[in-house]
Amino acid sequence: MCLGIPMRINTMDGFIARCEAKGVERKVNLFMLQHEDLKPQDYVVVHAGYAIQKITPQEAQATWEIYDQILAG
Repeated sequence: MCLGIPMRINTMDGFIARCEAKGVERKVNLFMLQHEDLKPQDYVVVHAGYAIQKITPQEAQATWEIYDQILAG
């Protein structure tokens, strides 16, 4: 099973972004979303170091609520 992690873009430099989720920062490659109008504070789903989908803040929050329930289980 593969998981996509919702993360918020903090900074961008070309196709490389610093993204954050739950206090953890990672470098994320934005190349696969080059057709999207991405900017800092946007949310993306990250898998294997690549942003694969732009999502709303509400979708990111809902996803984290589900993940938190799974982890608490």
